[in-house]
Amino acid sequence: MPVSTAPYRRKYAHTAGRGREATVTCDFCRREVPRYKTFIVTRSFHLSDPTLLKQLDKRMIHTFSRKMRACPACARFRGIVKPGKSVRKKHMP
Repeated sequence: MPVSTAPYRRKYAHTAGRGREATVTCDFCRREVPRYKTFIVTRSFHLSDPTLLKQLDKRMIHTFSRKMRACPACARFRGIVKPGKSVRKKHMP
């Protein structure tokens, strides 16, 4: 069996009872990808201007965060998935 050279471990196990897998759209390249293959990134909005923060009441500032899904190609390109140790060290017991 060949050793995987992917920089991440695949930990999802398909079972016969799951039926057809749901697909989602990658938020970066708009590619349709199975949901179990995507990597979740949380992007949020923050105010960074210190003078503006002093003028506004913290209770009135609504910062939002949204969940973005990245396909494996975009995750590798954007650095969401960092390459791990070498393949030899990764697969040793």
